[in-house]
Amino acid sequence: MVTRFRVVVALGTLALAGIVAAGVGAAIIGKGTGAPLQLRKTALGRVLVDGRGRTLYLFEADKGKTSVCYGQCATFWPPLVIKGKPAAGAGLKASLLGVTMRKGGAHQLTYAGHPLYRFFKDAKPGQATGQGVDAFGGEWYVLSAAGRKIERSASPAPTPTTGTTPTTETAPGSGY
Repeated sequence: MVTRFRVVVALGTLALAGIVAAGVGAAIIGKGTGAPLQLRKTALGRVLVDGRGRTLYLFEADKGKTSVCYGQCATFWPPLVIKGKPAAGAGLKASLLGVTMRKGGAHQLTYAGHPLYRFFKDAKPGQATGQGVDAFGGEWYVLSAAGRKIERSASPAPTPTTGTTPTTETAPGSGY
């Protein structure tokens, strides 16, 4: 049983490494793919998503418009890399769009001065499992249309017996 688990974990690690090595880890958006930034209604409110509906995050450890997320950080939090001119979808301000140069020369999309990232555990459009995670030296948050971080969690509704809202658990450090 333990051997089977190790094989599955090893295959999963190889698959992730293969995706990153192939350049699929970074969300790359070209000019012809439509509006790379959109708004999507989620349990956290209306948040920024990429052209495929995947939730986007800011990293509080970034230094202004400069990304500090590289290496293992960028494996778990792929930067939103763009080719061509950025475009804003309905409800977003084109004046808040920008780009920052990453090491190696790629252009990472920014919104309101925040470099944008996806989270590897968000498997479906609209998921926001990275919300409030404290990892790689800072916390990660979704953004509103105004470009501000949204700090609340996507907790379930209050329970009828206690009237309190359960808290969400965040991942510790960078130990994914």
